[in-house]
Amino acid sequence: MITGSNAIGNKLSKQGKLTYKTFNPKENKETEWTFYEATSTEIDEAVALAVEAFKLYKDIPGVKKAVFLKAIADEIEALGDELIDTYCKESGLPQGRAIGERGRTMGQLRSFAALLEEGSWVEAVIEKGQPQREPMPKADIRKMLVPLGPVVVFGASNFPLAFSTAGGDTASALAAGCPVIVKSHPMHSGTGELVSQAIIKAAEKTGMPYGVFSNLNSSGIAVGQQLVKHPKVKAVGFTGSISGGTALYKLANERKEPIPVFAEMGSINPVVVLPSALEENGNSWATKYASSITLGAGQFCTNPGLLLGVKSPELDAFISTLSEEILKLEPSSMLHPNIYEKYQEGKKELSAQQGVTVMADYEKAVGENTGRPAILKVDGIDFLKNTKLHKEVFGPFSVIVCCDDAAQLESVLNELEGQLTGTVLGSENDLEQYDAVVEALKNRVGRILFNGVPTGVEVCSSMVHGGPFPASTDSRFTSVGTSAIKRWVRPVSFQDWPNKFLPQALQDANPLEIVRLEEGIYTK
Repeated sequence: MITGSNAIGNKLSKQGKLTYKTFNPKENKETEWTFYEATSTEIDEAVALAVEAFKLYKDIPGVKKAVFLKAIADEIEALGDELIDTYCKESGLPQGRAIGERGRTMGQLRSFAALLEEGSWVEAVIEKGQPQREPMPKADIRKMLVPLGPVVVFGASNFPLAFSTAGGDTASALAAGCPVIVKSHPMHSGTGELVSQAIIKAAEKTGMPYGVFSNLNSSGIAVGQQLVKHPKVKAVGFTGSISGGTALYKLANERKEPIPVFAEMGSINPVVVLPSALEENGNSWATKYASSITLGAGQFCTNPGLLLGVKSPELDAFISTLSEEILKLEPSSMLHPNIYEKYQEGKKELSAQQGVTVMADYEKAVGENTGRPAILKVDGIDFLKNTKLHKEVFGPFSVIVCCDDAAQLESVLNELEGQLTGTVLGSENDLEQYDAVVEALKNRVGRILFNGVPTGVEVCSSMVHGGPFPASTDSRFTSVGTSAIKRWVRPVSFQDWPNKFLPQALQDANPLEIVRLEEGIYTK
């Protein structure tokens, strides 16, 4: 049942006077629930509980934390139709999307549980002492990864489950041994509260420390700012806009003790369409990309917002087919009136730029808050002159850049900001012929695809969901996949410590039976 309360540990709290409601974008009206914004007192209480919980939680064996994560997945599943119905009401997204995202969320939790059960993720390194070494004795030095402390996670607007309350940031931080305080996204606070109840129930059932998880409501930025500035918070996870992520990053670096902010932000995900792709499968790729651009009303961080090619009759045919195909697809509701309005503004601004031609703009009657797809076309020289055309328009929208030649195509890619993904459509021969173009693209992205669509992010150990700024604040890390755990840890060396006082991962007998790097050799 949704109460509108903040969850501070397992206590429900509504001390504040500021309230708000979530919104059903398809019905264009507020939902029935009232949510209470967290007060400064409630924020301090949640952080204090997390600090105390950390003292115990950091040392809980990985196999026990794994039981906790799997219990969260089970409790989310047990929420049943109430969770799915709430998700759909607050997002305007269809039931199938809700069920799929719930499955992904549970899958993420269970994948981190498996990582903990195996245990080698701590990267234990052992170099034993050599007291007889000449001319200087060598100390016994052992190293492993240890958790940072309480982590604040900001829920994402476009993924109410997989990137929010129990999403990848929360799952990876809990796996690392860090208590989590979620700043629930105001667009889906009801969904967030239900998931919070599942996490708290799982924590109680598995004997986790009180305060290992809290969930705080807020309709504005004040609660998030206070959390990031709180001296006891040690790291931040964020998925959202460039303006929001960079503001939090700045706040964190202005603290007396700066802390890392791992923000996944904007991306237009450039797609380079090379000649053989146009000659052999131009119509097919146009149809696939019409679907990719409009998937989820374009509200994916991997939405292909920029397509690039060298001028040719085949490129003209591709643009024509894409423009026709995108108008055949039924537009869908966007997440919130505010997101819809920003989409409209962005589309209008870019459409009015010099040298831009509107190739497609859906004009049929649609429901409230429905994002009409659009395709724009511009020459490479005009794109290079106007950085406004490089910006992300969050929605079912894409710009096609028609370059004079491969050199100009390379120049365009070199001028782009950092991106989450880049895609190459073509043949193996194209990869050889356009190797400089491919290298330019590779230098701007965290994931590079060949003959595919960027929408859809597989949750696996080899995935990188991050990229050079502003795709993310630190391109060395991913927010998807089991490697995401490395955001919430730091390396610590133990020098000349008595064996029985070492963490189990570093003890001589290897009681955890994990893979370790001993004297330069990986072994159990």
